[in-house]
Amino acid sequence: MSLLREIEHYEVFFETPEIGDKFVTAGRTVTEADIVAFAGLSGDFNSLHTDAEYAQGTLHKQRLAHGMLVLSIMSGLCTRLPVMKCMERTILGLANLECRWKRPTFIGDTLHIVLEIIDKKPSHKPDRGTIVMRRTAVNQRDETVLESDWSLVIRRQNKAQT
Repeated sequence: MSLLREIEHYEVFFETPEIGDKFVTAGRTVTEADIVAFAGLSGDFNSLHTDAEYAQGTLHKQRLAHGMLVLSIMSGLCTRLPVMKCMERTILGLANLECRWKRPTFIGDTLHIVLEIIDKKPSHKPDRGTIVMRRTAVNQRDETVLESDWSLVIRRQNKAQT
C-alpha cells in the first residue's frame, strides 16, 4: 500500500494532537485573478479591491485582497496539510471562528499558514471534544497578515467515561 493511500485511511481524533503541535503549509501567491473571481463570487466589488485608479489614492496606494479572500485562502491551504486530511472524517463541525487582520494583503503577496494547536476542550457529550487551532497567515516578508482561531468539534476515539 502506498504511503498516500495509507495516510488517506488514517484518522486523527480529539485525543491525537497535543497543545503546541505546529504545522506549516506550502505557499500561495495572491493574484489579480483571485481578487476578481472573489469579487464576482461574493458580490463585494468595493473599489479598494477592484479599482486600481481609486486604490492609488488610498493609504496603501494599491488594491488590497479582500479580508475574506485571505481567510478563504488560509482555509484552503490548511485543508492540504496531512493532519487536516486525516481529520476530515472525524470533524463534526466548526463551532467558532475568530479573526484578527493585522496587515493588508496585496496582489503578488505569497502567503503560507502556520497552524498551531492552542487548546483542547472536552465536551459534555462523551463522543466529542473541541480542538482550538490558531492559524496565522504570513507573507513573504515574514509579516503576519491574519491571525485566526478555529474551534473544531471532533470525534473522540474512545468515548469519555461519564
